[in-house]
Amino acid sequence: MSEREDFLAWVRTSLYEAEVALHNGDAAPRRALWSRTEPVTVLGAWRSAVGRDELDDLFTGLAETFSDCTSYAFEVLACDVSGDMAYTVGLEHTSASVDGQARTYTLRATQVYRREDGAWRVAHRHADTVTT
Repeated sequence: MSEREDFLAWVRTSLYEAEVALHNGDAAPRRALWSRTEPVTVLGAWRSAVGRDELDDLFTGLAETFSDCTSYAFEVLACDVSGDMAYTVGLEHTSASVDGQARTYTLRATQVYRREDGAWRVAHRHADTVTT
């Protein structure tokens, strides 16, 4: 497998599982995949964060908002790996409860990753809602 294929395998397993867990109300798997090295940033569809403290608050708040994920798919439109840095650009298709109300929505998401101690970690996320 190439470095890019290895990275995409991680995106389709570990990252995917962390996102499903978050949409079921559990932020721990997502938190575990994020970088421990500053800077870390989120420019989110609903909330943003700069730094680990704000990131932890953001993930906790999102987990309290989400439940009952019935579907999550990350449609990768583009990605690349260069040394210890990588990125993904794609569409996240989600069906879950948000504040107790069933919702289905799609986010455009760009994420930047860095390899730390041999493992991929998310360093930045930018997402916004796709409108028709």
